[in-house]
Amino acid sequence: MFDIEKGIEWDEGVVGYKFQSHEAYTARYENTDEIRIPLQEDLCTLPCDSLILIEGQLVKTDATTNKTVPATETKFVNNGVAFLFSEIRYEVSGVTVDTNTKPGITTTMKNLASLNQSESLKLTMSGWDLNEEATKPIDRYFQACIPLNRLLGFAEDYKNIMLNIPQELILIRSNSDVNALICATNEKARVVIDKIAWLVPHIVPGLKEEVKLTKTIEKDKEIAVPYRSWELHSLPLFPNTTKCSWPVKISTKFETPRYIIFGLQSNREGQLDKNMSKFDRGDITNMRVFLNNERYPYENLNISYKKHHFGILYEMFTNFRSRYYYTDKKETHITPTQFFDSYPLIIIDCSMQKTGLQTQSIALRIEFDTDTGISEGTTAYALVISDRAFTYTPLTKSVKQV
Repeated sequence: MFDIEKGIEWDEGVVGYKFQSHEAYTARYENTDEIRIPLQEDLCTLPCDSLILIEGQLVKTDATTNKTVPATETKFVNNGVAFLFSEIRYEVSGVTVDTNTKPGITTTMKNLASLNQSESLKLTMSGWDLNEEATKPIDRYFQACIPLNRLLGFAEDYKNIMLNIPQELILIRSNSDVNALICATNEKARVVIDKIAWLVPHIVPGLKEEVKLTKTIEKDKEIAVPYRSWELHSLPLFPNTTKCSWPVKISTKFETPRYIIFGLQSNREGQLDKNMSKFDRGDITNMRVFLNNERYPYENLNISYKKHHFGILYEMFTNFRSRYYYTDKKETHITPTQFFDSYPLIIIDCSMQKTGLQTQSIALRIEFDTDTGISEGTTAYALVISDRAFTYTPLTKSVKQV
């Protein structure tokens, strides 16, 4: 406050920031195709700010003329573009370091819990729209620009540059586009993807920073990359059962589960007249998560959807964002009515754990009870958010999973 004679200092750490478009080896984007987009080694790239650009058409074949015409009665569900892919992988120097399986369901569950109102609005151009007004193509054509940090936990958590290392983004098309679309009639629409590009910021450091980075490369020092992975698990449930115990996975102490986002869907997958971006209540009355013998939460939830007793679930839902992003602001873009009708997700926070639990293998088990029994065709989804890390060396290009 009193240092009035201090000279002027300019931030010259970065002298250039430009997006460069990277495309796949081949321009074929049919169902089940593997689309590999390479990013050759550069001094500084910033994948956390990168975007995936997808352009295409929603069309049908005219029964009279046998010509391709715009689909008029079909539209994308919310987050429908993500449902066009069955898997997204991120590789560093040929090693897979982060994977998103079923990115449609995975990112829908994650975004519902973590977005605030302004972030939800900003994602409209990526196909995220709860009202599904912006998801209908204009005269057959659509374009989606999806931030990579909304598709992979690595890109959301790791905000630093990747230094002098080759990277590759792999997208695998779903075997069918039915889950990405919704239509009340029998219109046989299909999605044609014309272009997929990975838009990556390439950073030009200032002279001082470039010298530091060059020395880091010469030393070939291991660079640690911590992040949180999003791992989706699913379980087809037996009908009419009122209790379920689900052994989800066994993880090491280096892959500690921190949050579980749980949802049910009944007869939605593969049904063009059902919306895959919404979830069902399933008359759940209680749920608990076990990490070995540690129970979360400690007390019963005592849910009753029939009596509209779901306040504790909505509180857990709205608390997730502040806990996950370490902020005091409790924000959400989902109203209690929307939560009850379309997005009844149960979020279990198991981020606070005893020290002893982190020194051994961890068995994750989910138990839940229902009032009237599971309806036929119901699938349970558990999005497990866990700690992960890898290291890489910028000179020898060695990558190791921690």
